[in-house]
Amino acid sequence: MDNSLTLRAGTFGGFALSVIPNLTSADVLKTIVLAFIGAVVSFGVTLFLKHLTSKKK
Repeated sequence: MDNSLTLRAGTFGGFALSVIPNLTSADVLKTIVLAFIGAVVSFGVTLFLKHLTSKKK
């Protein structure tokens, strides 16, 4: 199997050219919104778990 840079570049280029035309602005917006919600929930859970595991002074 050939692992040359040309093969990788061609594979990535073909993949990109087949995916990019199928993206819509609604998909991009939905991805941004879901990433934001995921980050906020992750941050909130981290703070909550720190609060639960912290020792009372």
